[in-house]
Amino acid sequence: MPKDRIELAKACYRAYQTSDRELIEELIAPDFTFHSPADEEGLDRAGYFERCWPNAGSLAAFEFVRLIEDGDEVVVTYEATRADGGRFRNTEVLTFAGDRQTRAEVYFGWNL
Repeated sequence: MPKDRIELAKACYRAYQTSDRELIEELIAPDFTFHSPADEEGLDRAGYFERCWPNAGSLAAFEFVRLIEDGDEVVVTYEATRADGGRFRNTEVLTFAGDRQTRAEVYFGWNL
């Protein structure tokens, strides 16, 4: 039986916040895809690590506003604080297969 998907989602954000590459490697599946307004055609796992992962560790904190589990998906709205004190809000839809994240849909652009 899969682990609690909300806890798995939180672990993904913790890995990103702390630049824990080993943890994120365990949490995302080999067939992982990443989609955002800036990456409409999507990135595969390697593309995610090339384009997105270099920003890992640049956020001081995530405050979860909404965590909703629906089947294999977790809808996450968070407010993040950058290392320079700036803040923003994103909503993401994370899809899981078993204990691994297979897809991320990121909706961003809301500065606080």
